[in-house]
Amino acid sequence: MTKKDAMNMPGYRTRNQDGRLRDKRDDTHMGTIEKQYGRDFGVRSDMELGNFLKKNKIASLNDLLHSQK
Repeated sequence: MTKKDAMNMPGYRTRNQDGRLRDKRDDTHMGTIEKQYGRDFGVRSDMELGNFLKKNKIASLNDLLHSQK
């Protein structure tokens, strides 16, 4: 298992070659996101992250994680 990327950062994320965090793929299932980050977003587990973000007008996974506590 890899180490956490940064302090106060939920979950484990990899970085691009330029050092920025890699974006989470839009076709990732929400069930995977919920399990990885220990959160329940109240949607079907087979819903895709990209569709969820569009439906709720959220720009990124980071915004999602910080907007709903």
